[in-house]
Amino acid sequence: MTREHRKAVVLVSGGLDSATTLAVAKSKGFECHAMTFDYGQRHKIELQAARRVCRAIGVLEHIVVKIDLRKWGGSALTSDKIPVPDFDPNMKSIPLTYVPARNMIFLSFALGWAETLGASNIFIGVNSMDYSGYPDCRPEFIKAFQNCARLGTKAADQNTRIKIHAPLQNLDKASIIKLGASMGVDFANTHSCYNPSTEGRPCGRCDSCEIRRKGFLSAKMDDPAKI
Repeated sequence: MTREHRKAVVLVSGGLDSATTLAVAKSKGFECHAMTFDYGQRHKIELQAARRVCRAIGVLEHIVVKIDLRKWGGSALTSDKIPVPDFDPNMKSIPLTYVPARNMIFLSFALGWAETLGASNIFIGVNSMDYSGYPDCRPEFIKAFQNCARLGTKAADQNTRIKIHAPLQNLDKASIIKLGASMGVDFANTHSCYNPSTEGRPCGRCDSCEIRRKGFLSAKMDDPAKI
C-alpha cells in the first residue's frame, strides 16, 4: 500500500465492537486516525472509554467531534423525555435507542476527515448479527454509503476508491469478543451501557448490557469490565 492507502479513519465509540475494529485496522497495517463523537448522548461516559481504547491500542491521532443531536432528539439516547427501555427479547420493531441517521452522520464526518487526510479507508464497527436492529448497521446501508462516498468526493475524479470496512458485519457478539481477545484488546477499557448511573455503573437492563452479557457468556469468558 502507498502511504495514502495505508491511512485509515476509524470510528471509535468506546464500546467493545469499535475497540475490536480498531485492533483489526491496526493488525492490517493501517495508520489509524480515530474519530469519536460527543453528540449529546445520555451515556457520555463512553467518551472516556474511547480515550482509553485509543491509548491502549495506539492511534496516530484521536479527535472528538462535538455535535448536538439533542437539538431534535428522537431517541432515548438523545432525549431525556424518552426513557431507555429494558431489554425485551420479543421486541420486533426498531428500539427507542435508535438515533436517527446516526451512522450516516458519523460516516459523513469520517469521510470528510479521510478526504482531508488523503485516506481512502474508513473503518466502522457495525454488526448485523447480535445487535438491536438498527437500520444503519445493515450491510445494504454500508454498501450504499460506500458507493455514495465514491461518487460524492474528489476521489471520483482521481481514480481513488473509497473503501468502508465493516470487519465485524457478519460476526455474532461472542465471535467479536474472541477476535478482540486474540488481538490483545483489553475489554476492561470499554463501555457498553446506554443508561449508566452518574458514577458510570452499567444499568444491566438495557439492550446493550444484555447483548454484551450474552456475548461474554457465549464466548465462555469473564467480562473484565464487570458489566
